Amino acid sequence: MAPPTRTIPIVSAACGPSEDKIQMRSITGVFTRWRWAMVWLTQALFYGLPWLTMHGRQAVLFDLQADRFFLFGAVLYPQDLIYLAGLLVISALLLFFATTLAGRVWCGFACPQTVYTELFQWIEHRTEGDRQARLRLDRSPWNGQKLLRRGSKHLAWALLALWTGFTLVGYFTPIRELAQAVPHQLGPWESFWIGFYGLATYGNAGFLRESVCQHMCPYGRFQGSLMDASTLYVAYDERRGEPRAPRPRGSDPVQRGSGACVDCTLCVQVCPVGIDIRQGLQAACISCGLCIDACNQVMDKLRAPRGLIRLASERELYHAGTPALTLRAHLGRRRVIVYGGLIALASTLMALSFIHRPTLRLNAVRDRAVLARQVENGAVENVYRLQLMNASERPRDVQVDVTGAHGLRLTAPARVHLAAAGAHMQTVTLRLPPEQARVLAGQVLPIRIGIAGTDGHAIEHAETSSTFMVPR
Repeated sequence: MAPPTRTIPIVSAACGPSEDKIQMRSITGVFTRWRWAMVWLTQALFYGLPWLTMHGRQAVLFDLQADRFFLFGAVLYPQDLIYLAGLLVISALLLFFATTLAGRVWCGFACPQTVYTELFQWIEHRTEGDRQARLRLDRSPWNGQKLLRRGSKHLAWALLALWTGFTLVGYFTPIRELAQAVPHQLGPWESFWIGFYGLATYGNAGFLRESVCQHMCPYGRFQGSLMDASTLYVAYDERRGEPRAPRPRGSDPVQRGSGACVDCTLCVQVCPVGIDIRQGLQAACISCGLCIDACNQVMDKLRAPRGLIRLASERELYHAGTPALTLRAHLGRRRVIVYGGLIALASTLMALSFIHRPTLRLNAVRDRAVLARQVENGAVENVYRLQLMNASERPRDVQVDVTGAHGLRLTAPARVHLAAAGAHMQTVTLRLPPEQARVLAGQVLPIRIGIAGTDGHAIEHAETSSTFMVPR
């Protein structure tokens, strides 16, 4: 029977190496390849999406000035921000789901802080050398070679950071227009946000690095409440590894009275946040698995079984004789089912709502300068300003009509042409005949203003409620 669900204890203080600046050692292995695969995937999406075009315009563009957002052929207006709220809810549930399955894997493989730190560290490795070379460079006095290496590193960092800021702004200003404006003159807001986001990237990925994970990110502090005794996390098998002692290749640690760990500290040297995984699960651990790659390489050289550091659960590590859960049992846990079900439900509802969202929109506001007025023969008129929105990529002609009071009509037929993904403001006047105005004097009549139009395929309607005021 599985052990009872409980919160996983996590050490809140990160235990780093002796040097103040963490110089991470390069490593290869399965987890390293997965990390780089996620770097390539996330950055191909981020840097590439603004350059895609659909229907003659940028495929993904958040046009704040025109209050329109283009998303792969879908046209969204500020009224559609409910979908953003739904997306945030689904993202939070996905984070809970991933944490319940395998701990802080989001941080280790897809978090922007992790991704950009990995890119900046790759540049640092190319310009300053491997870990030992960087440590020697840190200790050496300033000279021409150090100035050249450090200068080239910071120049490459600055170029990458500015390109990142430029790409971000390209989601809000058409990126091709932005690129053409760079050699000449950028607008003040574009210049500010490119510089601001570039500086934030430069500072976070170049200097703060692990400090964000250790001290600034709240996720590491509450992840324990999302984990249970069956959650997988990067763990050191203390029963197998202790006591630590160096030994020759091929020797049996049991006969030597020692554990499998040879205390080489490679697991610490490759850690991006500088912790020692052998001291237990810590809040700063981002579950990147680089210590697993390092330890497995050492075990291979010693001709010893892999897995001294591995993805394991508390149930497996601290309950002697308890086997690891099968994949089916792991996915069949109560928390996993609940989070998975909520994700499926929220995604289905959001997808259905998005697919069936209306592409013809209407808002009506009475002209407050003239609430109601009497005209010839005692007829009464109210003036309204209509905002008509076409949330499709096809132009359409629409006809305005009104219902709600006998005899109420438009003073003139109102036909409006809406451009593809266009919005239009239209002023209309509604008139109540004299005989109805005398009977309904002093009342406020509920009415509905509607529009109907076709995009060449089907007729679509949109309407909104308002009131018609009849003076005494």
